[in-house]
Amino acid sequence: MRNVYEVLKRPILTEKMLKLQEDKHQYAFEIDKKSNKVEVKKAVQEKFDVTVENVNISVVKGKSKNLNTRRGLTKGKRSDWKKAIVTLRKGDSINFFENA
Repeated sequence: MRNVYEVLKRPILTEKMLKLQEDKHQYAFEIDKKSNKVEVKKAVQEKFDVTVENVNISVVKGKSKNLNTRRGLTKGKRSDWKKAIVTLRKGDSINFFENA
């Protein structure tokens, strides 16, 4: 298995995800494109010392961008990335702002 820091890139902290954390004990992470559910589950359990009940993974498509530069209009695209939503056992939680 790969290192925990290779699998989990960063937590996703948006208003929607903070609401899911409070209501359903679900946490979202940006993960490596090659990661699967088993690796994500082991990485979260190892890093945060919690029990993971369920893992859902989705691929988020990158946005198309039009950039206005001195040379004219250029087109580009942000890269695709992978997102994992992890459901924890009732009573477990992850505090991202603990050591801030």
